[in-house]
Amino acid sequence: MDISVIFKIAAVGIIVTIICQVLKKSDRDDIATLVSLTGLIIVLTVVISMIADLFSQIRQLFDLF
Repeated sequence: MDISVIFKIAAVGIIVTIICQVLKKSDRDDIATLVSLTGLIIVLTVVISMIADLFSQIRQLFDLF
């Protein structure tokens, strides 16, 4: 695992938080919710790909398949 992945996830979180705060101050709560959901989906795709890589490495380590 590389430390840059953690920084990327943190950067996405900070950017989404700033955008949501600006949208909430301008009374655009519905768009702020969509932005936060989009940020969540982006982070989940990164995490899911990392978990898939972990399982493939475990498979190769124990010669399961």
